[in-house]
Amino acid sequence: MNQANTTNSRTAVNPAAPSLSTTTRILRVLGPVLWIAGLLIPSVMAPAWITIGGIFAIYAIVALSQDIVLGRAGMYDMGHAVYFGVGAYTSAILSLTFNWPIFWTIPVAMLLAAALGAILSAPIVKLRGDYLLVVTIGFNAIFVLAMKNNLFGLTGGADGLFGVSGPTIFGYPLMTQSELFYVNWVFMAIVLWLMRNLDRSALGRTFRYIKYDELAATTLGVNARNYKVAAFALSAGIAGLAGTLFAMQLSAVSPGSFQFTDSVVLFAIVLVGGQASVPGVLLGTAMMFVVPQIFTEFAQYRYLVFGIAMILVMVLRPQGIWPARKGIL
Repeated sequence: MNQANTTNSRTAVNPAAPSLSTTTRILRVLGPVLWIAGLLIPSVMAPAWITIGGIFAIYAIVALSQDIVLGRAGMYDMGHAVYFGVGAYTSAILSLTFNWPIFWTIPVAMLLAAALGAILSAPIVKLRGDYLLVVTIGFNAIFVLAMKNNLFGLTGGADGLFGVSGPTIFGYPLMTQSELFYVNWVFMAIVLWLMRNLDRSALGRTFRYIKYDELAATTLGVNARNYKVAAFALSAGIAGLAGTLFAMQLSAVSPGSFQFTDSVVLFAIVLVGGQASVPGVLLGTAMMFVVPQIFTEFAQYRYLVFGIAMILVMVLRPQGIWPARKGIL
């Protein structure tokens, strides 16, 4: 029996890549086509939709980063808005207090968020799913409280920070919503490219091994704890990038943008859209941030509608609306 279990476990973590299906080939062509088509939004749509498109790109980046921990490494993180907020506050403080150009703050924002993700996750990654979820909720509450209490006299208290400058490229300021839209979509493309390569990399495969059979992965010599911490750090770093874009987009940051409910939304986007599925996460983000704009008179009910959708998906399609393709392991 033990030998059979070992054989099954090794079969489950076989890293051999399956052949590409026709659907996968179509998606690999369709994805860039849709991204290029999206670049036409500032030319053909009303100003309100340009802003919505920019916001969509930012939250798509955060949701994709959440998917690294939840969808790919299989850990429950209900405090992901913390790293989003760390990136936003880092860029806002460096820009407003130390007069850094906003683009220069991106590496610092990503590194600080990644470091915080590693530090916070290191003692807790061995916790079982629901316990880990509760602890990360606590992190989110502490972060919001710290920002409201004007941490080190830098975070502006409950009102936050205002007047974050826009980016400049070779001395040319990017101030309009259309220009910020293009900036956001370029960074979204970079993150999508990273996610595509993560799927193909040994690191991405190891995350999946740990998610589906941690015991087997450990038996094969994988240090599960280190890889789990790495998943948190990578995820937090990308969320920090989105935080910088958020500060640029709104020219302001405040604790209200990084509440527990925001973490719940990111968590739900991955579950409803489809874990470890880039199209699924993008679809979930669109459902949460774009579809309510079409029905603006009902926008205040978006949490209710999304909650009902989440329940229905969990009952009728627990793998998500657009799950990762089968045979990925």
